Amino acid sequence: MYHGISVSPGIAIGNSLLYASFVPQPWPEKVEEGLQEKELTQYKAGVNAAKNELIALCARLEKSDPEKARIFSAHQDILCDIAMDEEIRDAISGAFSAQAAVSQVFGAYAEAIAEAPDSIIRERSADLLDVRARLLRCMQGQPERDLSALEEPVILVSHDLLPSDTASLNPEKILGIVTEVGGATSHSAIIARSYGIPAVLGASGVTASVRPDTLVVVDALEGWIYPEPDTELLRSYREKEARFKKQREDERVWLAAEPIMRDGTQVKVELNVGRATAQELDNARYLDGVGLFRTEFLYMGRDILPGEEEQVAAYTRVLQAFRGKPVTIRTLDVGGDKKLNCLDLPAEENPFLGNRALRLCFEHPDVFMTQLRACLRASVAGEMWLMFPMVGSLDDLRRAKALLQEAKNGLDMKQIPYANNIKVGIMVEIPSIAIMADKAAQEADFASIGTNDLTQYTMAADRMNLAVSQYYQMYNPALFRLIGQVAKAFYTMGKQVAVCGEMGGDQLASAVLLGLGIRQLSMGLSGVAQIKKNICKLDAPRTAELARNVCDLDTAGEVEAYLKKQLAYIL
Repeated sequence: MYHGISVSPGIAIGNSLLYASFVPQPWPEKVEEGLQEKELTQYKAGVNAAKNELIALCARLEKSDPEKARIFSAHQDILCDIAMDEEIRDAISGAFSAQAAVSQVFGAYAEAIAEAPDSIIRERSADLLDVRARLLRCMQGQPERDLSALEEPVILVSHDLLPSDTASLNPEKILGIVTEVGGATSHSAIIARSYGIPAVLGASGVTASVRPDTLVVVDALEGWIYPEPDTELLRSYREKEARFKKQREDERVWLAAEPIMRDGTQVKVELNVGRATAQELDNARYLDGVGLFRTEFLYMGRDILPGEEEQVAAYTRVLQAFRGKPVTIRTLDVGGDKKLNCLDLPAEENPFLGNRALRLCFEHPDVFMTQLRACLRASVAGEMWLMFPMVGSLDDLRRAKALLQEAKNGLDMKQIPYANNIKVGIMVEIPSIAIMADKAAQEADFASIGTNDLTQYTMAADRMNLAVSQYYQMYNPALFRLIGQVAKAFYTMGKQVAVCGEMGGDQLASAVLLGLGIRQLSMGLSGVAQIKKNICKLDAPRTAELARNVCDLDTAGEVEAYLKKQLAYIL
């Protein structure tokens, strides 16, 4: 058995899938004369294998997801394109290796399409690169590793999961997640919680012992992983799984509850949205809006940046689903633990302190302006709030607002409409802007506190580094004092403050946040019912007392013990 960090509660029992992202092996540019026929045979075999995969995908998705089926049907047409096929064969005849020929020809066509004047045609460039990746993988004899195309539910076991891996993940086919690295606020943990998937991370050495397609028990309540359990252990965990599911079903009755405290204080419970799945959008009626739309998901798992039209459609879809309620769109937040295939991000010694989020957008103004225009154009579909991440100073805020005004001016010149009541706010994640909150509140319409990064920067502990996990202290009283300072500064100016980090969905921390005056909590869908239940059982004076006492304690351990004792009746 193995032990790790429980980051998303639950019990999962199922067969294992050992997953590793496909990394193509290097290939020679040229081959010796006389080997062309061998290269041509490799190319033909790769095309046939890729074609069979696409046919099977289409058949499997035709009923469950016809839109995806149409995409893969179009990929078949690309794969069998006569013009590209002829160019690849000619290149092979000219002594290029089959893989070099495929890479160059597909790349050239994708590059040409990316320059097309029509934005819809430009966005098809990504399809060519997707087909190229599939063909190269088939030519190297590697199996498909697409987490969106799983046939049976599995326990996903991996050394690590990159954001690009989880971007296409089908949560209905993932029973549980186990990784060797990662912590409570890593990207994998956030994804698992948002979908309600039991997950244990930081289980060192587990991939070496779990055999493919064998039974695994994941206890994401206590942090244990049991490969190939015996009959007695399996029986015990079947019972534990049933009890946990019953508890969750009992909690679900609170999903539709109005989050009003016992003394009548109204609290807004909002949703953190990633891929904007049907499950997330279908539950809009139970929520007060979207507190965080993570737009980076549009950029992940692809080789070409999303075009303006694609982004307009994605933002519009969420705005329409939550029509009449605010939708807070966070501009592109990559770097740190989030890498992109479609944007070259140089390796940095400490990426969390490097060129990420808003800083990266300033370095790539073309990418930033495309997103700002898309947000503005989509704003006519609902109530949009626009939020800039990783704001470290008033200079950052002013520079971002100037670029937003430039985007507005460009649309005005073309007479393209956008809403004139968009609120513009900041994420408070860096202590410098938290300390300057009184000044920031004069220039921002609202603030949303990103507690994951605020914790790591306040505590000087990389949230991805297990070696310093003991120093990443979400319950440290210094953090609550800082949050209280931000809340007071913005409320004094009549501005709203929300919490959209993991604290918002934490049963202990959320009670203290309420006591600090926070009246907007945003979280993943799986945490909504429990937090609503807790809100309805608390009252404002009691939470204010909790907050005062917490801020007067000395250590994170003392805070956690105090809150568990004081809140035992609702936990």
